[in-house]
Amino acid sequence: MIGPPAPLRLTRYAHGGGGAGRLPPAVLDRLAPEAHGDAAVLLPPAGRSGEHAVVSAAAFCAPVVDDPYDWGRIAAADAFSPVYAAGGRPVMALDLLAWPHAALGEDLAREVLRGGRDGAAAAGCVIAGGHGADGTEPTYGLAVTGVADPGRMLRPDAGVPGVPLSLTKPLGLGVLNARHRATGEAFPAAVAAMTRLNAAASGLALANGVMCAGAVGGTGLLGRLFRIARASGVTAVVEAAAVPYLDGARASVRDGFVPPGTHHNLAWVAGGTDFGRIAEDERLLLADAQTSGGLLLAGEIPGAPVIGELVPRREALLVVR
Repeated sequence: MIGPPAPLRLTRYAHGGGGAGRLPPAVLDRLAPEAHGDAAVLLPPAGRSGEHAVVSAAAFCAPVVDDPYDWGRIAAADAFSPVYAAGGRPVMALDLLAWPHAALGEDLAREVLRGGRDGAAAAGCVIAGGHGADGTEPTYGLAVTGVADPGRMLRPDAGVPGVPLSLTKPLGLGVLNARHRATGEAFPAAVAAMTRLNAAASGLALANGVMCAGAVGGTGLLGRLFRIARASGVTAVVEAAAVPYLDGARASVRDGFVPPGTHHNLAWVAGGTDFGRIAEDERLLLADAQTSGGLLLAGEIPGAPVIGELVPRREALLVVR
């Protein structure tokens, strides 16, 4: 007797998912030095008070989970993160969908788009249209337009020595997603982290006078710190023992579930980082390619652990101890 068909696994239709499937940061640095995954900001003309700054961002990714609805919600939250990292509020978005229609049909695509719409609704953002293509791999995301108070924004180049570093979500999303893709094992805590918007963290950062921030995404924590330190002319010191991780992240690295993007990230920052005696597994976790990760703040907010500080510029851009 033939049993029911095995559930379709979306993650098997892509060579890499989420932040782990993006171009290596070293390649992006060569191709487009200005394209670092952050939002672009258009300030109002000088002298025109009371107008909003316009914040624009786009992000899309292959599936990181097999559930199409959850993937849609994750992709939406991921696309909003650069707007929140700038201190903005998303107001309108456009769907970006590439779909292998002949292989996957329409029902799964509807669920992905439904997840995206619900993720946008949670952010108070309207999806007003979009673009679809018949692609070889399923890919989904959003082009987002937001607004911000030009006098109260967050910047990646505003870090100054003596300021603590805080992280608003635990790390480990890349390695847990890699384990899920290889084994089918589900990690509800990872899904909850990826679908949680960075809106509250952004608002608390602004309320607490934070001026420097960045979204922890495909380049991992170390990649985000590297860019902040480079842009701000400082060195970032990370206390490895203070960095939070999702349950199962360390075991996933130990068992070999490390996505290629994480290796690319570590190779990219290695030349500018003093790792001291930090072991290889710990280095990989700190460089782990995140999808819809948290905000890295140069400052403190309630509920976010302090993981290090910014210090005057040293020979190494990053120091991990």
